[in-house]
Amino acid sequence: MNFKKLLSWNGFQTAGFGTAPTVYFIGIKGTGMCALAELLHNSGFNISGSDRHEIFYTDSILKELGIPYYESFAPEHIPSEADLVIRSAAYSRDSNSEITEAEKRGIPVLKYTDALGAYSALFDSCGIAGVHGKTTTTAIAGILIRAAGLPARVLAGSAVNGFGNRSTLSLGNKYFVAETCEYRRHFLAFHPRRIILTSVESDHQDYYPTYESIRDTFIAYTKLLPAGGELIYCADDPGASEVAESVNKGMVKLTPYGVNAAGDFKIVSLQTGEERIAVRVAGFPMELKLRLPGRHIALDAVAALALTDSLVKAEYGGWTSEKHKSVRQALEDFRGSRRRQEILGEEGGILFMDDYGHHPTAVRTTLEGLREFYPKHRLVLSFMSHTYTRTAALLDQFAASFKTADLVVLHKIYGSAREEYRGGVTGHTLFEKTKELRNGVYYIEEPMEAAELLKGILKPGDLFITMGAGDNWKLGKVLFDYYRLKSNSSAKDVLQ
Repeated sequence: MNFKKLLSWNGFQTAGFGTAPTVYFIGIKGTGMCALAELLHNSGFNISGSDRHEIFYTDSILKELGIPYYESFAPEHIPSEADLVIRSAAYSRDSNSEITEAEKRGIPVLKYTDALGAYSALFDSCGIAGVHGKTTTTAIAGILIRAAGLPARVLAGSAVNGFGNRSTLSLGNKYFVAETCEYRRHFLAFHPRRIILTSVESDHQDYYPTYESIRDTFIAYTKLLPAGGELIYCADDPGASEVAESVNKGMVKLTPYGVNAAGDFKIVSLQTGEERIAVRVAGFPMELKLRLPGRHIALDAVAALALTDSLVKAEYGGWTSEKHKSVRQALEDFRGSRRRQEILGEEGGILFMDDYGHHPTAVRTTLEGLREFYPKHRLVLSFMSHTYTRTAALLDQFAASFKTADLVVLHKIYGSAREEYRGGVTGHTLFEKTKELRNGVYYIEEPMEAAELLKGILKPGDLFITMGAGDNWKLGKVLFDYYRLKSNSSAKDVLQ
């Protein structure tokens, strides 16, 4: 089957289909899977799927869209008229009966990353890549692209407040901007004309045992750029800069951004005050403001601006003052995305926040940004490390990354289905290493069991943040709900 023709169906009798193609998603509740399902649904495809019974935030999105799905896996779920099955990378023919059934019927089965790659080939596409900052950069790019009036589709790796708490924007059919992942070289299926590269350093040690191995994969990704393509890279990141050095400069345009960059996207000033970050960029006529903490967020915003600039010039030939103003306002209105410095609310005088940071660099820069943004708050951190291999490989860096927090509560390591614990480093190992460097650190194996300890620690004026790719976010929600009920009860007592 010609997947490009199938996925280019756009609501008309094209690509040889008299009626809309039928596509079935196995693992449809996954963020990327749900987002791709939504994009195809918006183009008129017949979409259905399956997943586990567990509730995800994507359940509400699928229900709002009217996309039917099963909360179990069974061969008979696959529609008899299915033209294509797209599966999450979490499932294989060895573990999922639906994949086996589709292959038995002769229905083509594509892994999500391959389907995304085939979809990207239909557009002038940009892949947003890097060890850190992919989701935030994609989210900001989406809101700037919309403000600039560009005919694009956007797919982010998390729900975005400015996307209506979805992971996608459908603004037109010319450009496609997507978050692309380096794990297991997944992004090599993508067809980029432009790439944003935010950062390159050692990560995913279960697959990339050395820095050189992950660096070389990013180099391979940039080699997918065609003649006339563009690499937008962070000049402040040594790894991204090293990858940029490998690019054929006669074939691909290099656009650096950051404090150490030359050209239009050099940051000439960056200041924090009154819960705002103010940024001036050499090639933009106005001061830009952000309501999110952290210099790393400012870098993500400038990367998104560089991409928007590239698309505006390609589409319109240049900027107008109206577009400058619209983009500036959109950036100041940006409120972030799910699990990226996501503010749950404030109760009992305590500000509750959740963040996905799970690499020591992300932990350190996020905490430093919060300290600068909220100088009067005491920072109390709950951190749950993700994967034994990452924790073991970066143990010293993790222990040092908590320096800016006033108090730290550590938990067990959140294991991954892609690795097996073979003894050695545990969450308590990280605790012992951290204790060598600082005071004010606690260890509670199970995150939910830390609730009572934290009820005795937290006080008005604190910022409590759960951080990591595990499930300790549930601890933050439980504590937030506890203080909310406590505040409501106090208010009732006063009224009575």
